[in-house]
Amino acid sequence: MSIYVDISAAVHRRAGLGRYAESLVNALAPLLGDRLALFYNREHGVEPLVGLDSLTAATVSLGYKPWRMAIGLGQMMHAPFNRYLPAAELYHATEHLLMPLRGVPTVLTVHDLIFRQTPEHHKQLNRWYLSWTMPLFCRRADHIIAVSETTRRDLMSAYQLPPEKISVIYEAADPRFSVQPPDIQAQARAAYGLPEKYLLYLGTLEPRKNLERLLAAWAPLYQSGDCPPLVIAGKRGWLSEGFFSALEASPAREGVLLTGYIPDEDLPALYAAATAFIWPSLYEGFGLPPLEAMACGSPVICSNASSMPEVVADAALLFDPENVDELRECLRTVVRDDALRGDMRERGLARAATFSWSRTAHETLRVYKGLLQSGSKGLDERSSTNSRDS
Repeated sequence: MSIYVDISAAVHRRAGLGRYAESLVNALAPLLGDRLALFYNREHGVEPLVGLDSLTAATVSLGYKPWRMAIGLGQMMHAPFNRYLPAAELYHATEHLLMPLRGVPTVLTVHDLIFRQTPEHHKQLNRWYLSWTMPLFCRRADHIIAVSETTRRDLMSAYQLPPEKISVIYEAADPRFSVQPPDIQAQARAAYGLPEKYLLYLGTLEPRKNLERLLAAWAPLYQSGDCPPLVIAGKRGWLSEGFFSALEASPAREGVLLTGYIPDEDLPALYAAATAFIWPSLYEGFGLPPLEAMACGSPVICSNASSMPEVVADAALLFDPENVDELRECLRTVVRDDALRGDMRERGLARAATFSWSRTAHETLRVYKGLLQSGSKGLDERSSTNSRDS
């Protein structure tokens, strides 16, 4: 019998969801041994994760959108997908996509309800799909893992879920995110053509990340010589046209460096080399990049919205993400105050050390054991509630 964890987001490198799935299974592997099995969608012929190819794996080969639709319809019709998970004793869905199963307890990780909290920042089709399926997934799951207290509160408010059904289990920075020696930092700067001093944003380029306000706050400081260049690293996401229009119209356009996607192996050095890391997001279910930056010794300037204060506590300088003047003053303060940056580095390192994937894995395993011991049986236990769930 096997405990299956869905790693589809990891093999397809889907930003934060993929990092969560990969880090979790790596931490679970020594705890579960051969009992751990993987599930993933093999669309486009992707390969298993490095270091985990010896584990039992079950796969499906469908495009992402057809697979999502199949799961949604399967949940609507109470049609079990057990054939995809041979000899499963438990299934953990690590992204917002829960297969309907009969006789198998299920765990669902919910990272956020952004499609409800900031619907204007979601594509219409994706918002429609999640509005349709998330209530089903959350009711049908035997237990839910929320990655923050913020997400837990959002879930209870949106779907009237009982508190005991949801466990808050935090994410963590991968151990590779650590303070880097000066020569490694210099190599990374040279590889990406970056100056000795720079401010860094890293993440998907989409409206929720609030990059237009970051640009507006930073540009006057750069023009007056009070701020170094701004490095924006990450893939272009949906609805990003407004940011790129603002960037091209900015009088400080020459001071913005766009790197595109950065491979994981280069991230620690780029975090560590930054004068400061800026995270202006309007809403996050957890917000992993600020934690990674702190683990690398970078001072963090962070939005005070949603879950971010939960993550950074008193180790970052916080600001209202809708207040450009407040963000500008935070940038000015951190850049000009060497002593403050040193203090922020120390507090950031201490804060990051309170999170670990080992702890996350042990707490997740406790959820698995609780379900297996209680005899949760998945879809067939809820066959009498079809009308309420559908």
